Amino acid sequence: MLKGKKILLGITGSIAAYKSVYIVRLLVKAGATVKVIMTPSAKDFVSSLTLSTLSRQPVLTDLFDEKSWANHVELGRWADLFLIAPLSCNTLAKMAHGQCDNLLLAIYLSATCPVLLAPAMDEDMWQHPATKANCATLVSFGNKIIPVESGDLASGLQGEGRMAEPEHILDYLRTNFFLPRPLKGKKAMVTAGPTYEPIDPVRFIGNRSSGKMGIAIAKELYDRGAEVTLILGPATSASSLNGISLIRVSTAEEMYKACTGTFDHADIAIMAAAVADYAPESVAKEKIKKKDAKLTLDLVRTKDILKSLGERKKTGQVLVGFALETNDGKKYALDKLTDKNADLIILNSLKEEGAGFGYDTNTITIFGKGGKEFSFDNKIKNEVAKDIVDTIIRLYYA
Repeated sequence: MLKGKKILLGITGSIAAYKSVYIVRLLVKAGATVKVIMTPSAKDFVSSLTLSTLSRQPVLTDLFDEKSWANHVELGRWADLFLIAPLSCNTLAKMAHGQCDNLLLAIYLSATCPVLLAPAMDEDMWQHPATKANCATLVSFGNKIIPVESGDLASGLQGEGRMAEPEHILDYLRTNFFLPRPLKGKKAMVTAGPTYEPIDPVRFIGNRSSGKMGIAIAKELYDRGAEVTLILGPATSASSLNGISLIRVSTAEEMYKACTGTFDHADIAIMAAAVADYAPESVAKEKIKKKDAKLTLDLVRTKDILKSLGERKKTGQVLVGFALETNDGKKYALDKLTDKNADLIILNSLKEEGAGFGYDTNTITIFGKGGKEFSFDNKIKNEVAKDIVDTIIRLYYA
């Protein structure tokens, strides 16, 4: 997967720079061509001789060196990926504000390739609002940041801020940048989040869905090459959707209209939203005052979006639904597979520990036609999304 890839490795002034030696070794062993750029302060932590020996390439440091000056634009266009590991707090801040006082920063500002950042600093520095704001700025520019890890820090304390281990960085690099893109040319529609059905101008019927699962699926489909439209209910987590078309909705009726307006052009539709089954029959124009001991609401069924799409599904379209159950999960999932004319139903149970609404993890079983059944362990939702997309690709696009 990394064979023949061209990787720029930027190293900044951090005690974690010793890990960069292992990163170079792993990349070269995997078949990549690696060129190393160091900030002047990085030389206090790791030898350029060691890095040049392992990479089999000269190490560049000085912006105003005759050879380096000519290369700073060329290198940013040469690479398939610019990895900066470790990224110190100081260089992180400079990058966020467009400063350019060394060769690494000059290459960063002129790079046309994707940029991957692996921060390394003490916990208090990592948690500081200025650092958080700088990270958010860099992500908004389209850069990806590898999560820091917890453990022993250079200060002698323990906590967050350690640079990810070299093996973890390579896994992240492979997964997020150099996965095959078998869905290139395909269009995908994903629904996510809850719906809010208004009772009056200030109250609504809703549920606890965060939208995290559907958002993770949309990102994974995009990473695999699909053109993705995400139809998102009123969830709070809607960041880092670069390249994904976003349609925001609130009610079940709005989601129905967005889905029916998008589905006919989709090759893949994954219905991960938690759509309300019932909505108030009438909505009060003014806030309902607290008067009586009881309040009765008349509820009516909302439109069954998955069933509606199943009825209009064309040959070649892949329709995937979700089933969140508290009992008899397999039975309800299989019934839903048939009743809704879906191709796959993804079951998760509220009784599974670490699964369902409000968690960053999920446990799923995927049911398909012809008795197909695929079970997966509890994982973070980004990994669950990979399992779902892998299954779709294996069954329909291999």
